[in-house]
Amino acid sequence: MKSGFLAKLIGRLGKIGPEDVQNYLLRLAQEKGFLETVFNAIQEGIIVTDSSGKITYMNDAACELFGLDAEDSIGKKLDERVRGLDWHSLTRSGGPVTRDLEIFYPSNRFINFYIVPLMIEHRAEDVQADGAGHQVGYAIILRDITESRRTAEKTIESERLNALTLLAAGVAHEIGNPLNSLNIHLQLMERAARKLKGQERDELGQSIKVARDEIGRLDSIVTQFLRAIRPSKPQLQPANINAIVEETLHFFAPEIEARDIVVESEPRSDLPLVQIDRDQMKQAFYNIIKNSFEAMKRRGILRIRTDMDDSHVRVSFTDNGGGMSAEALSRVFEPYYTTKSSGSGLGLLIVRRIVREHGGELAIESAEGKGLTLTIRLPFKDQRVRMLEAGKREGTKDQG
Repeated sequence: MKSGFLAKLIGRLGKIGPEDVQNYLLRLAQEKGFLETVFNAIQEGIIVTDSSGKITYMNDAACELFGLDAEDSIGKKLDERVRGLDWHSLTRSGGPVTRDLEIFYPSNRFINFYIVPLMIEHRAEDVQADGAGHQVGYAIILRDITESRRTAEKTIESERLNALTLLAAGVAHEIGNPLNSLNIHLQLMERAARKLKGQERDELGQSIKVARDEIGRLDSIVTQFLRAIRPSKPQLQPANINAIVEETLHFFAPEIEARDIVVESEPRSDLPLVQIDRDQMKQAFYNIIKNSFEAMKRRGILRIRTDMDDSHVRVSFTDNGGGMSAEALSRVFEPYYTTKSSGSGLGLLIVRRIVREHGGELAIESAEGKGLTLTIRLPFKDQRVRMLEAGKREGTKDQG
């Protein structure tokens, strides 16, 4: 539909005198400026293209979502400015299309992408010849659905983890009973072996000892697995993060030497104590470092850095391994998903659970072939609420 002013202007095109042209152009410029002000005030992104997909207009929200500059983008094709966008599939139907997209630059977000063709009406005398109108371009509305999408993913993840916990408990029970039975029978064999004499008694006793040690090891593996999977409330005590990093690295000393890995540690000396469960946090660090070593193979470099801001202590682990593709990064927290031939796909899932139960945050940055950085943020202040500035809502932009 045309606006009232444009409809009147088009109807009087043949009657406009030269002296009126300047007034009409000024009026059009004012209306254009008003519409741009309105479009830039809303939170949804708006992009307008011509029929070939070249950008003719972008509002501020669209530029922010895709990390683009409006002046540099006008006149360029949208699928050239937004790499990975399948323009053909979005426009081939000829009608309105809605799709959900995941973007990775300038930040990882989920976007609802709604595109509708723009039609221009013919004059009444041309309708019978050419139809009701012809297409001149597309209007695209972008809505950030990251929060709702991640909430849904957390629900699915929780359901998967609950199912995994039930499965683990069942498997542990089925393994535990035979292990107990084996242990009892080995005790009986040990008593019988004591009645033997000489070398025969010593050899049988040694075999029984090996078998009992292996049973103990299997029982320990099952116990640790259940501790990792089952949600457990952390037993919080004040601790120094630098000390826990050092203890974890000390555990890996033989492997570091065997793999010829260089560990560059940059601890910040004035870190405050944080309320954490030492054993759980060491388990989280263990899984992260183990993943890094496996990604780097031999002669890699692992940088571990601790730092802080106003409310959180940060621990970052950066390796120079093979990194992850965008697809792998989006699935990294799925149970049993792994890019390694012998991996379990549970390590980072367990790390995130531990960090979340400590009220912390976990972030991963990676590009295929360029290594990976994993950062943990842990609160050192008991901060239940955060006051926002008056007149502002979280996630809104300054408009002045």
